[in-house]
Formats: sequence, structure tokens, C-alpha cells
Amino acid sequence: MANKSPKIQDIPLEKIMGDRFERYSKSIIQQRALPDIRDGLKPVQRRILYSMYLDGNTYDKGFRKSAKGVGNVMGNFHPHGDSSIYEAMVRLSQDWKLRAPLIEMHGNNGSMDGDPPAAMRYTEARLSKISAEMLRDINKGTVDEEWNFDDTEKEPKVLPARFPNLLVNGATGISAGYATEIPPHNLGEVIEATIKLIDEPDTSLDDLMKIVKGPDFPTGGILQGASSIKEAYKTGRGKVYLKSKTTIQELRGHKSQIVITEIPYEVNKAVLVKKMDEVRVLKKVDGIAEVRDESDRKGLSIVVELKRDVDAQGILNYLLKNTDLQISYNFNMVAISEMTPQQVGLIKILKEYIKHQEDVVLRRSQFDLEKAKKRLHIVEGLIKALSILDKVIKTIRGSKNKSDAKNNLVKEYQFTEPQAEAIVSLQLYRLTNTDVTELEKEDKELNELITSLNKIINDHTTLMNVIKKELQQVKDTYADKRRTKIQAKVDEIKVDTKVMVASEEVRVLVSHDGYVKRSSQRSYMASEPSENGLKDEDYPILDVEANTLDHIFIFTDKGNLVYRQIYELEDSRWKDTGSHLSQEVGLANDESVLKAFIFKDLKQTGTFITGTNGNYIKQVSFEDLLPGRTYKSRAARYIKLKDDQTRVLDVDYIAPDASKDDLVYVFTKHSYASAFPISEVPVVGSKAVGVKFVSLKQDDQVVSYFIADQNDQTDKIALLTQRGSYKQMKLAEIPVTSRARRGVLTLRELKRLPHRIQLIAKTNKDTELHVITDQNSDIAIDFSAHNDADRYSNGSFILDPETDGLPLRFQKIYKEE
Repeated sequence: MANKSPKIQDIPLEKIMGDRFERYSKSIIQQRALPDIRDGLKPVQRRILYSMYLDGNTYDKGFRKSAKGVGNVMGNFHPHGDSSIYEAMVRLSQDWKLRAPLIEMHGNNGSMDGDPPAAMRYTEARLSKISAEMLRDINKGTVDEEWNFDDTEKEPKVLPARFPNLLVNGATGISAGYATEIPPHNLGEVIEATIKLIDEPDTSLDDLMKIVKGPDFPTGGILQGASSIKEAYKTGRGKVYLKSKTTIQELRGHKSQIVITEIPYEVNKAVLVKKMDEVRVLKKVDGIAEVRDESDRKGLSIVVELKRDVDAQGILNYLLKNTDLQISYNFNMVAISEMTPQQVGLIKILKEYIKHQEDVVLRRSQFDLEKAKKRLHIVEGLIKALSILDKVIKTIRGSKNKSDAKNNLVKEYQFTEPQAEAIVSLQLYRLTNTDVTELEKEDKELNELITSLNKIINDHTTLMNVIKKELQQVKDTYADKRRTKIQAKVDEIKVDTKVMVASEEVRVLVSHDGYVKRSSQRSYMASEPSENGLKDEDYPILDVEANTLDHIFIFTDKGNLVYRQIYELEDSRWKDTGSHLSQEVGLANDESVLKAFIFKDLKQTGTFITGTNGNYIKQVSFEDLLPGRTYKSRAARYIKLKDDQTRVLDVDYIAPDASKDDLVYVFTKHSYASAFPISEVPVVGSKAVGVKFVSLKQDDQVVSYFIADQNDQTDKIALLTQRGSYKQMKLAEIPVTSRARRGVLTLRELKRLPHRIQLIAKTNKDTELHVITDQNSDIAIDFSAHNDADRYSNGSFILDPETDGLPLRFQKIYKEE
């Protein structure tokens, strides 16, 4: 049977969850995590200050146990855990987190190293002197009050806050859907800007920023990015960079050290020192001898001692970039205004504060006015009574009791009830002439005070002048010098690779199948050069000595370019295979390496010339192929290919001082050959296809090309057909024309089994030439056995494709090696 009790409701779970979470969110946004725009305090902070004020735990009295203060807050105002209350109390006392600490604490209240504070039973606390300005006049009805959680006592909704605490001490917090990050500021600057805004309500942000130049962190540091600060002050959001204050000191024996005297706001000093020491231990930077924390009661000091003759500035740049010596600080200025979280800028914060102060001073003035009027009324009654003293005494003596005496005074002399009460309570010694004079003096002072208070209440200009005067007094008493230095521009930190990597000569190998490695000279010398770890069918494209600081460009036959500095290549034994390029960048399964070049730096001014079997050729400048930000994970493109069947044939680097007589010699499958100047190949972008190579017949295609100096009499053309016929010719056999011509035949056309060009190479007397076939046959070519042929010769057979295999490639071996 269904339960029809009116206390049980049938409500969907989604509605219940949504309703409860909405209430929870509203609660933590308004009453826990975000500060009020008027006093800059979260509820727990406000309750701590107010509770200690009620308890008389102020700066002019002795310290009391923190546990007592926490207990009072928890029992009277804040029904949450004691640990969270104590944590908030400790933060209010930490001078490395607050620009103007609101609590003084005896004992261990934590440290910049992230050490936890001592338990609250050990520490003692009291309100700081400047906290008196936050609470001043709170007993004069200056702020609204509300009942506490058990309706036994009232607490303020906001403190009078006689200085702009939200900006001075900043705030940080996270709630449901909202977070806030407001940096601390300089008290003197903020008050001066507030006074400026009172005098000129239409003051621009630019004018205010001439006063408030930016945040002023308690830990100092150097803040960079004036434009970002302005953006943050305008919109409430912005990103700036905060870096440590450092100096480089020269020591004896060509040594030096980096001394850090200020670190960024809220950076854990112990963690920072540990991270810097890890850089030394892991040898990420070569040159750090020791990292020491020499901080003491005189101030912060971290020393990074360096080895002899190292680049101190380079090491400092590395530490700035890779540790918290420099951090980014993100403004997110969110505060509660009119019970609503709002993203606020500098002007909005100051105007809301000024509006709050108008209300505070006005309510205080009204309170003081009522009090002064009541006292004046009493004083006037006492003066009147003293002027008819004998009659008053006679009336009192003739009365039955105190109540009757009061009634008789009211009835016979027209005193009011409060005046009569004051007269009958008057002590006999007050009936002297001196007291009459004092009363007359007090009467005059009260009338002047009432006139002054009426003027404050009724004249807005006078009210604002009072606020300005009191703000100026706070500034004169508590303001100090700016600690954080503001720099307009953000310094670009460039880390020289020489700082991170030791200069070392190594052996570098890049294989046709895409395996790459570097090996120490020791490993290379301990092995046979042929024991390079490659598979039988693989072979080296590059096998040279290089420096770890050199740069390598690796070109594949599908138009991809892989860049690395030599030290970034895998360090392997010479007998090991190394790492494959596809492990770091995305390459196709059938993609192979064409060429690899090593350069000392990235300031080259030459070009790369590249041609494809799709009949396109182009030049691309070195500058266009410089590595980008994602070079480690993605290959760059150095040429655009028409389709998947198109392959790059070769890549050559043309130095700026290359011979002007260099020609491009190009050969097609049907044995057409032509030569033309390199100058006819335009320099285009890395993503361009290029220009037409030669004029091809219908079923012909480009097989190969090379670059040679037409005046060099030692260079020869080595040509091998698919039938295994070899011949060599002089360069002069190929006439020089212009690009995109068909050229001349280099083989005699046969009607049956015609020869087709398979391999082409430029060779000379200083090289040995070997033919490698698809059956791994290695056939050496004896140059002396072959005379220079003309274009009409088909050469002589040196291999049988059926038994030796189809020719795959020429392998050159330089005799000097």
C-alpha cells in the first residue's frame, strides 16, 4: 500500500540533485571562496578578524593562544573545521603572501619553503596594527549585521575597511564555476589612486596607471608586460611574467656565481632550489658546481655556484626558462559585488570601495550626530540646573524618592526625562564653579561637532574630503616603498644550446631505410666501420664525423624533411642499429631517405635543388626550411608532390659561393639527356611543386639527374641500362640547352630489346663505382676496362639481370677513404 504521508514527496532525482547543487554552489560562491569587493575579505577571514576584535585580542595588548582565537571563531561565527580556520588565520599572518599582514603571530607560522605552521596550541596571535583600520568604527553602526549560524549573536556582513584591502593584499580562491586571482598591490599607490578617483571621477585607466603601475608582490621580483597589466586592469584578465631578481658575481679563478635575492610570488623556495640542483645532477646544463640556499634572518639568498670559464648568462637563461625562477602570473580578478560574482577591473574595484566608504562615513557621522545630540541635551539640562541650583536642591530634598524627584523636576522646571535623570544622578562635587565652566566648554564643543557632522551628512563634497583625509592618514602611517619592479616589455629568453650540451665530436650515421644514430668516437674506433648495425639490404646515406652542436637535415623521397641537432639523435653503440625516424615523426612504410646534410649553424644562405620523377624541378632557400616549433614530432615538407606515385629523385645543396658554370644534367628512361644552367631553376617556396624539368614523350619519364661543372674535364657520366650494359661518357657529349627541352639521345635505339636507362651517376678517377642489384650482388666497375664512349654507343655488358639481379643503385667509394 502506498504511503500517503504528506512528509514524503515523489520528486525526480535529477531535480533533487540540481536543486541541492544549485544551493551549494550559491553558498560557496557568496559565502566561502570569493572575497567581497568592499573589504577584500572572504567570510572566514572577516570572522577571524571580528572575533579577535570582540575578544580584545588587538595589537596594543598581549598575544593569546591561536587555539583560543580559532575556538571563538568556530563556536560563535564559523561552523566549519578548526584546521581550515587556523589555516586562514596563518595565511593572514604570512608576510611573504600578504603585502600588509592582518595578524601578528608568535611561533612557527610556516615558511617560503612550504613548511607547515606549528599546531595552533603552540602558536600565539593577535591582530596587527593595520587591522585596526579594517575594523575602525565598526561599533558605530557603520556596516550591516546579520545573525550568526545559531541566531545567538550578530556578525558584520562586511568590515568598514578604511583602506582598499582587496587590492593591497589581493586574493586567491576557487569555487563552483568561478576562481579568483587578484595580486597584491602597494598600499601607498592604491590609496593615492583612490584619492585621485575621488577628486576626478572620470579619471582614465591610463592616468590611474601612472600611479598604480602594477602589482607589488611581498616577495618582490621583476614583473614584465605593461600592456598585459593594462589589459588586466581593464577587463580583469591578463597574463604577465614574473621573474626573480638575480645578479652574476665574478669570483677568483675565472669562476662566477648567480645570486638570487628575490623569487616570484608564491613559489616554494625549497622546491625551486631542488629543481635547480636537479639540473646540475642530471647534467641538463654543463657548468653548475653547486646550488645553495643561504637565506637567513637578513633575507632571501640562493647561490648557484658555477665552474670555471662557463657562460653564466646562458646558464641563468636556461634556469629562467626551465625552472620557477620565472613564472607566468594570470590575473583573474573576480569578487562579490552586490551578492554576485563579477569580473572587475581596477576602476570598478576602486569605485566600489569609494561607494562603500561613503556609506561607512555617512553612517558613522549619523551615529556620532545622534550621540552628540543626546549628550548636548544632557549638558544643556545640567547647565540650566546649575543656574537654579538652590531651587533644584530644595525640590529634590522635598521629594519622597528618586522617582518623585525626577517627576517634580520635570513638572516644576520643564526638564526632560533624560535631563532629570542626569540631575538626580549628579554627584555633589560636580556642583563647583569649575564644573560649570567645563559644561559650558563641552556645550560649545558639542555644538561645533554637531554643525560639522551635519555638514558631512548634508554636503557630499565635505563627506568626500573626510574620506580623503582619513585615507591620507592611513597612507602616511603604513605605506612603504614598492618591492616589485615593473618592466614594460617581456624579455625573450634565448637558451644557447652550448649551455646545455657539451661540444663533442661524434660519428653520425643515417641509413637509406631511415635509421639514425650518433656514436662516440671511442665506440666507432673500437668497431670495424662495416659493423654499423644495419640490415644487409640497408646502407648508409650519411656516415661522417660531426659535432654534437651541428645541425642535420634529412630528406626523404616523399618530400619530408626531418631536422635535428646532432645531440638530439639517439646515442648508440656503433654496432647498434639506432632509432628509426618513424618513431618520432610520421613516415610512410615505403618511404626512404634520399640525402642528409650537416651544417655548423642555421645561418646558411644557400639553396636546395630538388627534382622529381614527375618531371618537376625547383630550388628552395635554406631559410624556408628552418625548423619550426613542432619539429620534434612532425616532419616538415620541402616539396609538394602531385600524387603518391611521384618520388623525389635527388636533393643537392647549392652553396652561395658555388660555381656559376654548374649545370643540371638530366636523363630520361628512353635515354634522352639535356643540360641547362642552374640559374634557370627558380627559387620557390617549400610547398611549391616547382617548374617543368624536361619535355617528355608520351611513355617516357625522368630517371635521374646530377649537377656538375661543365668545365671540369675529370668528371664523367656513368650510365647503366636495365639489360646490364654499362658505358661512360664525357660531360661534353651532352649539349647545353635550356630547361624544359627534350635533349639528345645517349643510347642507340634498337628495334628488339631496346636499352633503357636504369642508373646514372657522375664519377671520376678518384672514385670506385659498384653496382648493387636487387639480389644483393655487388659488381665493381673497372674504369680502365671501359673507354669513353660517344652518344651512339650502347656500351658493354657487365652483369646479367637474370643471374645477378636487376640493378638497383650505384655505390660510390672514394679512394681516399
